[in-house]
Amino acid sequence: MPEGTLVQADGPKWKVEANVSGGFQGRRPKIWRIAAVFAATAVLALSGCSSNSESSDPAAPTGAVQAEKNDAIANTVPESIKASGKLIIGVNIPYAPNEFKDPAGKIVGFDVDLMDSIAGTLGLTPEYREADFAKIIPSIQGGTFDVGMSSFTDSKEREEQVDFVTYFSAGTLWAQPRGGDIDPENACGKKVAVQATTVQETEELPARSQKCTDSGQPAIVAIPFDSQDAATNAVVLGQADAMSADSPVTLYAIKQTNGKLEQAGEIFDSAPYGWPVEKGSALGQSLLQALEHLIETGKYKEIASNWGLEEGMIDKPVINGAVS
Repeated sequence: MPEGTLVQADGPKWKVEANVSGGFQGRRPKIWRIAAVFAATAVLALSGCSSNSESSDPAAPTGAVQAEKNDAIANTVPESIKASGKLIIGVNIPYAPNEFKDPAGKIVGFDVDLMDSIAGTLGLTPEYREADFAKIIPSIQGGTFDVGMSSFTDSKEREEQVDFVTYFSAGTLWAQPRGGDIDPENACGKKVAVQATTVQETEELPARSQKCTDSGQPAIVAIPFDSQDAATNAVVLGQADAMSADSPVTLYAIKQTNGKLEQAGEIFDSAPYGWPVEKGSALGQSLLQALEHLIETGKYKEIASNWGLEEGMIDKPVINGAVS
């Protein structure tokens, strides 16, 4: 093993799926995407079951914010979309609290409530279509989806393929068992659970591990899982010392485990989430104006507050606002 190589734990629970065609699988990367969701119920977490179930937070808001059509903004929508009356949205779940399924199988979450209000402002009916994360952007380029909604981080690399309308700001945040003493800045030799192919696995932990080995300390042991709920359960069950994920995901996971986990360190590496649309499409400006309208009317803040995500609110959306 070359010096500085991040150690990955072996075993079927920690097996990483191969990338599929269409791009790297990651929500928040310099290359592709960030961490996904803890959506298991407290019963699963406490019983020691690791599951990909998509249960809702019992305390999740039940009433969506209603947004009325704004004729001036609706008139900016491309004619082909306006004629259909639908906004076709590609989404990958679960990723609570942004997008996941409630017990009835309905797709819900902060992103969903916000996109519902965006569509309402544009006079369109939102139609959510599930897809592999790595296939969403290629499907937008191919015309299958009008827009992506899956907690995409706007990055310079992605902007070469699609345009982004920024709508939120998120960073990375670690969690540990309550009473732990994990320091993300000094985690050499620790086992850290992550969702496979996220920026935490592909960039953050390798960089931290490199610093460890460069100073003669043991490498960080990355434990990648196919879903964030499984990664979170690994920490709850003592299979990992800590987890690293997107800040809203980590905060939601802490809440869901009913005191079993706590924050380790502070949020870092904040970057904008964005909705990807076809490069050069007028839809980007329509979405931008609709979001500006929701910010001005206070509905954006109301939606974010319903999900406890006020900290990530932005004041002004932009087209292609990548910071790296």
